[in-house]
Amino acid sequence: MPIEETHEVSTEAADRLQEMVRRLTKKRGVRHAIVAVGSGTGEPIWTGAEGTADGAETPITPDTPYFLASVTKLYIATAVLRLYEQGRVHLDAPMGDYLPAGLVAGLHRWKGEDRTGDITVRHLLGHATGLPEYLVLARKGERSLFERVGGDQDLEWGIEEIADLVRDVGSPDYPPRPFDGRRHRIQYSDTNFQLLIAIIERTHERPLQEAFEDLVFRPLDLTRTFLPGTPAAAGISPAPAAFWAGDDRLDTQPGSLRSYRDLYSTTEETLRFMAALVHGHAFDHAATAHLMREHFNPFRFSLSLRPVGPGWPSEYGLGMIRFRMPRMFTGFKQAPTLYGHTGVTGSWLFHVPDLDLILSGTVDQVTGAPLPYRFLPRLLLELEALGIRGPAAP
Repeated sequence: MPIEETHEVSTEAADRLQEMVRRLTKKRGVRHAIVAVGSGTGEPIWTGAEGTADGAETPITPDTPYFLASVTKLYIATAVLRLYEQGRVHLDAPMGDYLPAGLVAGLHRWKGEDRTGDITVRHLLGHATGLPEYLVLARKGERSLFERVGGDQDLEWGIEEIADLVRDVGSPDYPPRPFDGRRHRIQYSDTNFQLLIAIIERTHERPLQEAFEDLVFRPLDLTRTFLPGTPAAAGISPAPAAFWAGDDRLDTQPGSLRSYRDLYSTTEETLRFMAALVHGHAFDHAATAHLMREHFNPFRFSLSLRPVGPGWPSEYGLGMIRFRMPRMFTGFKQAPTLYGHTGVTGSWLFHVPDLDLILSGTVDQVTGAPLPYRFLPRLLLELEALGIRGPAAP
C-alpha cells in the first residue's frame, strides 16, 4: 500500500507525486520505491513509499533504511576531506604515502612501466587513475565478482584481494597525469574508492564504521546511517529494505554485503547529510565543500551495458556527480543541474541549486541502475509545475 509523509505540499500535489512513485514500481523487477523531496536546508517537504520492503508482505515506509550503494561515495569523499582539513591527508600526495608498499606496488602498469606512484588521493577521488573496475575482472576460468554475487554462493573480500585481482588480470585504461586545470580522462571504477577506504582506515586508525562516526555521523547527528554487519546495524527498526539483481535477492549474502563497504541510511538522514555537504556544514571550513565541485570531467559515451557506474552525460568532480539532461532530450529547454551521486541499485541523492531542493530515493534493483537519470528530470518538471521550491531558490 502507498505510504507518504506530507510536510509542505497540498493534497493534490502529494497525490501527483505519489502517482510518480507508484509508476516506478511498475518498472520491470522493481518491488518497491522510496522518493523524498527536501528543501536545501535538509527539511523534508514530501516523502512517498510504495511496495513491499522484503518483496513479500512488509510494507516499505518513508523511514525504512535502504542500501545507498555508490551514493556512499559522497560520504567517503567527505571523510577524506575531513582528514584533509585536519592535515592528515594531502590531496596531491601519492596514495603510497598512506598505504603499504606491498599493497599498491604494481597496481598500475602502463606500457611496461609501474605508474602506481603517480596516483594521488585526488586522482582516486576523481576517477582519474585509469585503474580498472575490480568487480568485473575475472581470472582465467573464473567469473567476475559482479557475476558471482548474484548466485547462491556468499563471497567476502577485502582490499588485499582487490589489489591482487587488479595486479593479476587488470589492465589500466590510461596513465594518470598531473592535475593542471585541463580536462582529465576519467573512468568510473570502484577500485579507486576501495583504496580511499583503506586510506581512511589506516590514517584514522579505526574501522570504517568508527571512522565514519567520528568524521561524519556524530557531527551531523546521523544515528541511522550504518555499514551492514557492524554493531551500529544491530537493532535498527524498521528492518532495512531488501535489494535485488533481477530476481536474485542480494542482501541475504552477509559476506558480499560487508565487502561492498557501502552504507544504509534513510531518506531523512540523506537529506540532512546532503544539506550539510552542499552548504559546507559537514566541514570545519565551508570552502572545503567547494573542492568537490572545483573541476568536473565528463564521462565518455559508452555502449557498455554493465551497470557498474554512471556514464555520459554525467560529469565527475571529487566524489560527486554533476548531471544535467542534454537539451536534445528536453525540447531544447535548459534543464536544472543536479549535484550528488547515484548507486548501482537505482539509488540517488542530489542537490538541485536552481530549485534549492534535495532529491533522495531508491528502487533497490540493480537492473534499474540507469533509472534515476530518466526519472529525476521528470520529477523536476513535476515539482516546477507544482511550484515546489526551496527557500533559497532564485
